[in-house]
Amino acid sequence: MCVRRCVITVGDLGEFGVVNRITGRLPHSRAVILGPGDDAAMVSAPDGRVVVSTDLLLEGRHFRRDWSSGYDVGRKAAAQNLADVAAMGATPTSIVVGLGLPADLSLAWLDALTDGFGDECATVGASVAGGDVTRCDLVVLGVTALGDLGGRSPVLRSGARPGHVVAVAGRLGYAAAGWALLEAGARVDTPPLQEAVAGHRRPCPPYAMGPQAAELGASAMLDVSDGLLQDLGHVAEASGVRVELDPQAFAVGEPVAAAAKELGADPLEWVLTGGEDHALAAVFPPEVRLPSAWQVVGRVVEGDGVLVYGREIGRRGWDHFR
Repeated sequence: MCVRRCVITVGDLGEFGVVNRITGRLPHSRAVILGPGDDAAMVSAPDGRVVVSTDLLLEGRHFRRDWSSGYDVGRKAAAQNLADVAAMGATPTSIVVGLGLPADLSLAWLDALTDGFGDECATVGASVAGGDVTRCDLVVLGVTALGDLGGRSPVLRSGARPGHVVAVAGRLGYAAAGWALLEAGARVDTPPLQEAVAGHRRPCPPYAMGPQAAELGASAMLDVSDGLLQDLGHVAEASGVRVELDPQAFAVGEPVAAAAKELGADPLEWVLTGGEDHALAAVFPPEVRLPSAWQVVGRVVEGDGVLVYGREIGRRGWDHFR
C-alpha cells in the first residue's frame, strides 16, 4: 500500500536551543515520518486528505499561570485542537506548535508544557511534529492539529435535518464550574470540587467518539468549545433548522453540582453555556442505535435557532471579542 505524505513548514528548528530542548523530550507517533530538526516535518496521510484545525491561546485570556501549571496548559492546548479534528470524524495524527515565551520563563515550566503536549497527543496515538519559538511578553501558543479520515466522509455542521436527534458525548459544565471556583477564590478541599477545577485546567475530550459518530452515520457534529447553546446554534444556522433541547435530559456531574452548591449557582447554566469541556455534540438520523456513551438531549425540527424549555434564549456562551 502506498503511504501518502504531507510536508508541513515548521520553522528552522535548528536555530533555537530551546526548541532542541523541547523536541528532545517529545516522542513521535508512526504518523510522523520526519519530525523536528529540518525546515519542515513530514507526516503520513494514508487517506489522501488531511483534516486541519488551529487555535491560539493567550496567557491571561485562555489560561493563567497562577491557576494552571505548564503541564496543564500543554494538555489543554493540545486537547482543544485534537478535539476539533475528532469532531470532523477524523483520527488525530499530529500537531505543530508555535510558542511565544517570556525571556524569564523557567525551564521547568517549559519542560512541563512540553510533557503536557506529548502526553495529551499520546492519548490518541498522535505526536508533536514540530514548531517554532519566539520571544514574547506573555506566553502565547499557536497549535495546529492534523488528522486522517480513514476513508470516511467528514462530518460537517450543515447536515442536520428535521426528525434527527441531538446527542452529546463527554462532560459538560466541568470547565465552567472549575473556572467559577477559581475566580471566586473558593476553598477547594473536597474531591468533587477538585475534579471541577481539574476540568478547567485539563479538558477530557471523548476523542474516539468522533470517528465512531462518523461510522454510525452522524449528519452533523462539532466539539463544545464555546458553550453547547452557542455551538449548536452554529449547527442550526449551517443546516437551516431549529434545535430543541430537553433540559431534563442532561446529566449534571457530581463535581458540577458540588461547585454550584458551593457558589449558589445553577449547574444547568454551566452545562448549557459553559465552554472548554470539548465534549462532542452530534446529530443522528432517528433510526441510528446509539452506544451508551451518547446521551440524547434534543431533536431537530423545522425553523431556526436553539430552544430550551420551549423558548429561544439566544446563543449564550463564550465570545472571543467580549
